[in-house]
Amino acid sequence: MQADFDIQRAVTSIRTPDDDQFRLWITAVEAESGCSYKLGIRIVDEDEARRFNREYRNRDYATNVLSFPADLPDGLPAKVREPELGDLLICAPVVIREAGEQHCPVDDHWAHLTVHGILHLLGYDHEQPEDATVMESLETEILASLGISDPYAEPA
Repeated sequence: MQADFDIQRAVTSIRTPDDDQFRLWITAVEAESGCSYKLGIRIVDEDEARRFNREYRNRDYATNVLSFPADLPDGLPAKVREPELGDLLICAPVVIREAGEQHCPVDDHWAHLTVHGILHLLGYDHEQPEDATVMESLETEILASLGISDPYAEPA
């Protein structure tokens, strides 16, 4: 499987994962889900993340990741529609701050939020406890396949 994605880096003052890292994480989700897809990733600052969170979720703060499923017009051929998953908006300063607060490697947190966002695009959610259990278990499994510790485990 070859991950098909496009990355826009609106933030250049903060080190972000390179394309190969994102490809590794996206491919791990593809392997688990059994399907290939196309997605976009935009890495932003807190102002842009806050603006999108306010506009699309009515929450006035910069969040770590937002998922926007593809909204394609009806009538497109299946071979065009099916692989189009959507877009992720990831806020670099929030990712780095949270990694420090959670005492985890920054790249591991990038991986977690990328996997988390893609799972949202695939239809997973965590609003209800039973849904959260399913989604978090899948995240943990995918991250483990990448050698990344369970982000939901209680600190020792």
